[in-house]
Amino acid sequence: MNLEVLLANYPYFVAVIIFGVGTLIVLTQPNLIKKVIGLNIMTNAIFLFFIALGNIRGGEAPIVDPAAPAALYINPLPSALILTGIVVGFSTTAFAMALIVKLYYFYGTINAPEFMKMR
Repeated sequence: MNLEVLLANYPYFVAVIIFGVGTLIVLTQPNLIKKVIGLNIMTNAIFLFFIALGNIRGGEAPIVDPAAPAALYINPLPSALILTGIVVGFSTTAFAMALIVKLYYFYGTINAPEFMKMR
């Protein structure tokens, strides 16, 4: 693999590495709070990936300037979708934390394997 290609596409590789770290946390940690943190890390990696897809080198903000009709503009759609994703991610994280609190009150633990022993 050419080093120039790797350096030109570094946001994609960083997003994949961050997603892998989040996946590792979700799969290896028995603590439910750590699993939610891992899911948030995975979500942020996806956000980084989509923002990198929408970026154009040398592009300008998508505000039309009549003085420069042939300007190269950055795609605003990924940014708008990511803003929506941030709101949805925050609300699902808050809901998951509320469920974890209720599980702690009911079972007295937040470790997932201990729930199976209590059946």
